[in-house]
Amino acid sequence: MRVAIDTGGTFTDCVYFADGEIRVLKISSTPAEPLLAVLQAVTRVARGLAVDLRYGTTVGTNTMLERTGARVAFITTEGFEDTIAIGRQTRSSLYDWFAPVPVCLVPRELRFGVPERVSAEGEILRRPTEEELATLADQIHRSGAEAVAISLLFSFANPETERRIELALRGLGLPISVSHRILPEFREYERAATTVVNAYLAPRMERYLLHVKQRVADHHESSRVAVMQSSGGIIPVRLAAQEPVRTVLSGPAGGVIGACAVARQAGFDRIIGFDMGGTSTDVFLADIAAGSVQRTRESVVGGIPVSVPMLDIHTVGAGGGSIARFDGGGMLRVGPESAGADPGPICFGVGLLPTVTDANLLLGRLDAESFLGGGVTLDRVRTERLMAEHQGPLQSIEEFAAGILRVIEASMEKAIRVISIERGHDPREFTLVPFGGGGPLHACALARALGIPRVLVPRMPGALSAFGILIADTVRDYSKTVMLPGTGLRNLELLFAELEQVGGEEFAADGLEGVVQRSIDLRYRGQGYELNVSYDAENPERSADEFHALHRRRYGFSDANKGIEIVNLRLRMVVPGEAYTPRFIEPAAADGGAACVGTSEIFFGDRWLPSKVYQRDAMRSGERVCGAAMILEYTSSTLLPPGCIADVDGYGNIVIHIGSLSKEEA
Repeated sequence: MRVAIDTGGTFTDCVYFADGEIRVLKISSTPAEPLLAVLQAVTRVARGLAVDLRYGTTVGTNTMLERTGARVAFITTEGFEDTIAIGRQTRSSLYDWFAPVPVCLVPRELRFGVPERVSAEGEILRRPTEEELATLADQIHRSGAEAVAISLLFSFANPETERRIELALRGLGLPISVSHRILPEFREYERAATTVVNAYLAPRMERYLLHVKQRVADHHESSRVAVMQSSGGIIPVRLAAQEPVRTVLSGPAGGVIGACAVARQAGFDRIIGFDMGGTSTDVFLADIAAGSVQRTRESVVGGIPVSVPMLDIHTVGAGGGSIARFDGGGMLRVGPESAGADPGPICFGVGLLPTVTDANLLLGRLDAESFLGGGVTLDRVRTERLMAEHQGPLQSIEEFAAGILRVIEASMEKAIRVISIERGHDPREFTLVPFGGGGPLHACALARALGIPRVLVPRMPGALSAFGILIADTVRDYSKTVMLPGTGLRNLELLFAELEQVGGEEFAADGLEGVVQRSIDLRYRGQGYELNVSYDAENPERSADEFHALHRRRYGFSDANKGIEIVNLRLRMVVPGEAYTPRFIEPAAADGGAACVGTSEIFFGDRWLPSKVYQRDAMRSGERVCGAAMILEYTSSTLLPPGCIADVDGYGNIVIHIGSLSKEEA
């Protein structure tokens, strides 16, 4: 049985195939020991069968944010030991004189220099002696280091010395991360920082992932475990344990894959994804028609640059568990602190501080009896009492709750502007795809604020990230810095062949055969940064044309007469995931009356309005409902404000047409 699990801050989502259909199970996360929730979910759905488990984990992310990783010994070229702390001469808050200095993961006493030198062209000018390497090993042994990161100045051009150092240190029994395997590219600081992050995560992630594999195998014989990468592809658990830096955005990446798959089936080419979970909100932009899901190699996680390929996901601390409070000036603040799964929101029965989920409950936007299909009963009386204790200068708890939602929606709107307007995209040309437990509750308000004309609410939105993990391709990325003139576009075959040989051997070791995707990083001669474009060996000049066009779109100008440089070669090996096409039912016009389960008072604007309540499982293809309304389902709830119209398409998705602002909301 193929099973996908996405561990979130509040809930652990489990999606699996059963009788040709997708099924969903949500259980409470166990933050103190994430594996417990994983095993509970697998045991409940697999019932002793062999399991092909695909896992999206937050262990790496949490380790970075909480600074609970290993003591890392950093080894680099002598004289460059402190580059890992100096970093780049950039400041995120240019005019903030009190901004704290970024914390380096490697303390000064754990930075070691090796007397070696390699030229930029890869020629070895100075080799460390065996005695010098033995002394280095002794120093690291006495340092108390728990992991080792090796990143020499020009190892991307010639990794021989890194290999010698690794061999000399193997006797220490420590996890060793080497830059020519993690990131064989130029820019010494980013390469070193990424290698250090891998070493920082390695001991904890290796123990955890191999423990997951063993515990699953104990209960389900002949089982396999794979892990979701931040780039949107699956890798075997063995590789994830060796290179955990590739998994730091594991869960959110699944949401991107799932949202794009649903949108493609529904016929929407350009989407803005909006994933609101219990702790945070993740947003991304994708042009599906162009085959483009935005990726980046310039991510920052916990203040540390991580330059492995990642899906371009922007995250803000705005989730259902985000805590509301008044600051010293009397201003209402919401997040980024979260109640998480423990103690959780007030309405779950344990938490004491007001959250976004509590505000939604008080305003009638959550059904207390049917939350998670009735598996969790929300305590409205307790919520009203404790919310009243925290409402501050506001006159009523309704005003307090409405203020919480306005603040959190402003934060989420800003996040969407970052990945759309600030990058030259007009959100009015996109469809908003909300998912996560809270996404469909706030989608219409955000769409109106941004001028987005449509909202596509997929089936099982609260578990879409796990669905994406379930259907994701198996992927491995390889790269190599070459620094060649643009005239060499036709001479890259041998260099790509070297990368393909490495990738083919690794895939063959796991019994896989991948499809090759080639791309190159180009820049104008003299520029400091490059753009990635596809590479076709049959027509390599097309890459130059694509680069000029992309440069014009990104920066507003291009110059076809200016010389270009080939900076990096990139190879992606892909094994397509198991295809899943939901059953299509020809729409038949209906008013949704059969799915209506009653009416409820819901707070819109500044007043309570009578609203119809629908059960999504009972809504059929072609049905149309009008706001004000609420649509209930197992994994989430969809709020339909007055003036909005929702249609059910042939795949069971809800397509909402955003109407103008009603008088009640004005």
